[in-house]
Amino acid sequence: MKVARNLLLMALFGLLLAACAPAATPAAPAGPATLTVMTHDSFAVSEDLVRQFEQDNNVKLVFAKSGDTGAALNLAVLSKDAPRADVFYGVDNTFLSRALQAGIFEPYASPLLADIPAEFKLDPANGALPVDYGDVCINYDKAYFTEKGLAVPASLDDLLRPEYKDMLVTENPATSSPGLAFLMATIAQYGSEGYLTFWQGLVANGLVVASDWETAYYTNFSGSSGKGAQPMVVSYGSSPAAEVIFADPPREDAPTASIVGDNACFRQIEFVGILKGTQQRALAEKFVDFLLGTAFQEDMPLQMFVFPVNSQAKLPDVFANNVQIPEKPATLDPALIDANREGWIEAWTEVVLK
Repeated sequence: MKVARNLLLMALFGLLLAACAPAATPAAPAGPATLTVMTHDSFAVSEDLVRQFEQDNNVKLVFAKSGDTGAALNLAVLSKDAPRADVFYGVDNTFLSRALQAGIFEPYASPLLADIPAEFKLDPANGALPVDYGDVCINYDKAYFTEKGLAVPASLDDLLRPEYKDMLVTENPATSSPGLAFLMATIAQYGSEGYLTFWQGLVANGLVVASDWETAYYTNFSGSSGKGAQPMVVSYGSSPAAEVIFADPPREDAPTASIVGDNACFRQIEFVGILKGTQQRALAEKFVDFLLGTAFQEDMPLQMFVFPVNSQAKLPDVFANNVQIPEKPATLDPALIDANREGWIEAWTEVVLK
């Protein structure tokens, strides 16, 4: 009896100690993981969207800006065996073939691809997923043509007519992305056998060549701040919207517009891909979905002056009211571009600059 009573007292004492013991401290939540995104220097996104993505996914985003598209892609290819990032954004259709041949991407069939038209999907394996597009077109000074009572050229062929002599400035394709895009448009229109004949005609009709877009647009072009001598310039399809956004004093309508005849504009499509070897595959997928989602897609136009590929995304009013989107833009197979880019530029240089 005494033994039983002692055992009972010991049990009660044990329960008392357990009740008085401090509660176990819950494990501290894990700190945020890091997701590194390699991009070109022009990448931009609203800070509130970045913060929201980070909070929703317990992640810290690091954007590794790595030069222009070509330079960034070269870095990704050279470091593919020890990747410096988890995701790559910004390779476009002029460099896409190089990225795919190098095998730097892991396939990912995002469910948001269902909202993207087939015309933007250039990689059947879904290693490179389309994010945005833009057109390089000839922009013109609306007031100049109105005051002169002159019809705006409707096609590339029209640029060879004598009434448009000395009116066009373009950029050197060897040193300028818009210049290269316009060269591609002429190759799409006239073929590799005929494009140089077209360029010879432009030279004979007073073509002006600038080394870069800034000089062509802000110095030579009459329709922007430079008030130069040429009323037509090779520029971006979004440039008219930018003229309104940055106007000082403010204005409601753009002083410029784009020539959007068949094959007159070259379409550039930018892609995102998960880099092979990432240790953050799940987060990388979420980031790709973030880029393809409507929040980011509707943010892009005012951040990077490009257009959303997601059919559910809406354009800002300043774009919808001032931008002309070509129905039949010029395109070329990415593999054809990669195989011939340097040769086309060299041939252009011989004809136009020498």
